Amino acid sequence: MHLVPTICPYCGTGCGLYLKVEGDRLLGVAPSHRNPVSRGRLCVKGWNAHVPINHPDRLKTPLVRRNGKLEPATWDEALRITADALSAAVKAHGPEAVGVLSSARCTNEENYLAQKLARVALGTNNVDHCART
Repeated sequence: MHLVPTICPYCGTGCGLYLKVEGDRLLGVAPSHRNPVSRGRLCVKGWNAHVPINHPDRLKTPLVRRNGKLEPATWDEALRITADALSAAVKAHGPEAVGVLSSARCTNEENYLAQKLARVALGTNNVDHCART
């Protein structure tokens, strides 16, 4: 077994943890005592960060709806379909017809980029986040 250093994916705090990996299988996590944010501690979400990775229902490829049915697609195809649909909505109904939803699981930098995408590329101020108060 070897340890892979990383940052917990569950919020933007930046707690450090190690993924416990054996072969191609993720077995668990351990806190990083060197991380200046978490200093060897993890919350319950951090301790269980490995669970969804091995879950049998985890999506591993993008899905697109074709003839009413979800089917696997490439990332390029899924992103093209999404971009085309957003562009069509903005063209047909204006930029206020679309919005961008972000997540507390993103870093601050990723959330910043999401709002830039909304405001600059899509021309909308409709940006929301699940962790707001």
